[in-house]
Amino acid sequence: MNTAVNVNVVHESEAQRQHARVRMPARLRFVDAQGQPHETKVDDLSAGGLSFHSPHPLAVGQVLHGRLQFSVDNLGLSMDVAFQVRSYVPGSGRAGVQFQNLEPRDIATLRHLITSHLSGELITVGDVLSTLQRDNFTKARKQKDAGSGLGPLARFKAVSVTLGVFVAGVAAFGFVAKSLYGLYFVSHAQAAVVAVPVTTITMPRDGTVSSLVPSGAQTSKGAPLASFSTSMLDVLKGSLDDTQLDPAKIQELFGKQLSGTLTSPCDCIVARQRVEDGQYAAKGQPIFELVPRTSTPTVQARFSYRQFDEVKPGTRVNFQVAGEDHVRAGEIVASSSLEPDALAADIRVQIKPDSALPAALAGRPVSVASNRGPSLDWLIGSASARGL
Repeated sequence: MNTAVNVNVVHESEAQRQHARVRMPARLRFVDAQGQPHETKVDDLSAGGLSFHSPHPLAVGQVLHGRLQFSVDNLGLSMDVAFQVRSYVPGSGRAGVQFQNLEPRDIATLRHLITSHLSGELITVGDVLSTLQRDNFTKARKQKDAGSGLGPLARFKAVSVTLGVFVAGVAAFGFVAKSLYGLYFVSHAQAAVVAVPVTTITMPRDGTVSSLVPSGAQTSKGAPLASFSTSMLDVLKGSLDDTQLDPAKIQELFGKQLSGTLTSPCDCIVARQRVEDGQYAAKGQPIFELVPRTSTPTVQARFSYRQFDEVKPGTRVNFQVAGEDHVRAGEIVASSSLEPDALAADIRVQIKPDSALPAALAGRPVSVASNRGPSLDWLIGSASARGL
């Protein structure tokens, strides 16, 4: 194998197509650093540079301006060029230069002249004009290691932006998935409340009330709840005859007060006091609401009639009582029937909590939801059933 290197072949920059420098008739006119004009013959030429013999010394690195001249179809073709001296041999005066900032039209013309000369074709003016009319360039290829030049701050910024976009996308996907799940797999109650059996203590006569126990306190059966006072005239009203209804007698009876005591009918908890101390209450007006100690609070909820198949007895539900931060669980134990003379658009159900509710929560609103879609427990149970 012949591994000898041809020293007469000079490659150009990797940013351009590779061509060997060729010898072709051309002349170069340029002005040196002292402003003196010179004209010389071009020794060899490529699309990236040329070489010539300079009658005067040239400094390596200096940039000069000149004009290349060609002869095509007995017509002169010239182009203005700027070039940088890359090498200079003082003994022979040979200089090698590289073109600087060539226009795309000039590069296309040089390539056409060099290619035609190498292939032995005749160079015509028409070919040169056709070359100048078409687009001879394409976009540069993307470098695979384009990001390798980023500094630490730029890399951190790029990673942060990418991570932020990813987190925002995951959050948006989660929100949409949760909304769709709640729309198709969760049934929400229209209204719900904590309900307990309530015993109401009413006012036996018209008068004022003074409580003896605070709200939330426990009372035993027969224990006093409150004292009341009423006018003696109100007590004797209806039992006085005409001889006893003289003005003096009425005024005397009106000024006398009769006191009494309200007692608890059961072992209960005072859930609510309906009339404040010292206020006047009419006969039969509710004064206290008592909850038996042994009673278990339940949740009464109202669902839409369209959810008939989703709230049957035995259905598991989740609910949250107003004022609490945690969610409780329970089971629907009863569903109320519709009244035959008034078809309602809702269904009323009773929910038994898994853990007992405090009696103090009676009357609080509740948010109830029935989840009938796939859950984590359902997924674990399915996986266990399949032996995964």
